[in-house]
Amino acid sequence: MRASRLLSILLLLQAHGRLTAADLAARLQVSARTIYRDVEALHAAGIPLYGEAGHDGGYRLVEGWRTRLTGLTAEEADRLLFAGLPGPAAELGYQSVVAAVQLKLRAALPAPLADRAARLEQRFHLDTPGWYSDGDPSPYLAEAAEAVWRQHRVRVRYRGWRGETTRVLEPYGLVLKGGRWYLVAARPDRADPATYRVNQILDLTPLDEPFERPEFDLPAWWRAHVVEFRAGLHRDEARIRLSPRGFARLREVGSDVVVAAAEASAGPPDATGWVHAVIPIESLTHAHGDLLRLGADVEVLAPEALRTRLSETAAALAALYHPPSAPPLPG
Repeated sequence: MRASRLLSILLLLQAHGRLTAADLAARLQVSARTIYRDVEALHAAGIPLYGEAGHDGGYRLVEGWRTRLTGLTAEEADRLLFAGLPGPAAELGYQSVVAAVQLKLRAALPAPLADRAARLEQRFHLDTPGWYSDGDPSPYLAEAAEAVWRQHRVRVRYRGWRGETTRVLEPYGLVLKGGRWYLVAARPDRADPATYRVNQILDLTPLDEPFERPEFDLPAWWRAHVVEFRAGLHRDEARIRLSPRGFARLREVGSDVVVAAAEASAGPPDATGWVHAVIPIESLTHAHGDLLRLGADVEVLAPEALRTRLSETAAALAALYHPPSAPPLPG
């Protein structure tokens, strides 16, 4: 651990030019006293490192000196895939390892390429969670990742749409989709894997039971799973009327499939600009929530059950927000 930290100090100074003991301590997640001891060890090893006092002080390497000790450890090589994904790496517990990988990669690059890599990092950033959510925090994500890597079974207590259940799973992989983590796993008594939302895992117990992972192409399986999911998503349809503003806002509340269906089925506008269209719906509950977001810019014509639900909601809202009647005049 200390040898890796000493190398990280060299690479950090090589990349940034000057850093204080506090800077180094924060980046390496150790105390400033530890940094002082490490700097003394580097001095004793003959590294041309010196410190400057004062407000703008800190540690520097002698101008022109560069280390060539940039080899990756086995763990760092395993985590190389996450070098451009700091958010997911941190969620999986790989943050410090990935930071070391990035340092070593930059140190191994010639100066012109290192400058280009630094500019690229400052100009492009990947933020996987959505606008209205910070993702899918789960206390069991790191343990699930460890089980995937070690190929060991786990026992989970899971909250599904049918209620809570306890299962033994053989985890094949983890997928990050729209800021949400999914565990792809099979059950020992079933060959076909399924998906489990990681933040719906209520308890996870690693088992000392290794399993034989079959030939399994996770990216290909996930692509096929998404296609199958989308194909079975919309099993019914609704006939609606949309105002010009409602038609324009449909992209904000509907999926690409819904928008495409509305555009393909829309008839000519009437005298007030409203159009008739037919859209696919997943269920009455989902359609009710989505169409409510369009307010009075949409009218459901069919099915009658969906129209009734929206009518009842509108009546309840009107009663809730109806202004109170004026009090009677005295006398």
